[in-house]
Amino acid sequence: MADTQQVDPKTARRVTRLAHRISGFSKAHGGAEGQIAYLGQRGARIVLVGEDGAWGDLVAPSYEIAEKAVEKSGITVHEAFDGEFAAKVKTGPYEWSRMAGIQVGGPSNA
Repeated sequence: MADTQQVDPKTARRVTRLAHRISGFSKAHGGAEGQIAYLGQRGARIVLVGEDGAWGDLVAPSYEIAEKAVEKSGITVHEAFDGEFAAKVKTGPYEWSRMAGIQVGGPSNA
């Protein structure tokens, strides 16, 4: 039996737009891997890590849209952001100072 599910054009455009941005990140960084995190009513966060250690994220309006976008982009998706995958992230002085914040004398987040 043929699949007769109707695809909402707005959803299809969102998936395509996200997949294009994921693919662009991947091309700019020698490849990429990702992880999808559920954000509740806000949707889902797609965390991307490039082969060069660069990282970024995107927010999709739903977990389903995020899943479709990463599938369409063709990147490897991890279940969790840990282990070897997390170790690929390279951070610089800016990230360390922002993560430290006021606790260790870094810049405030205000």
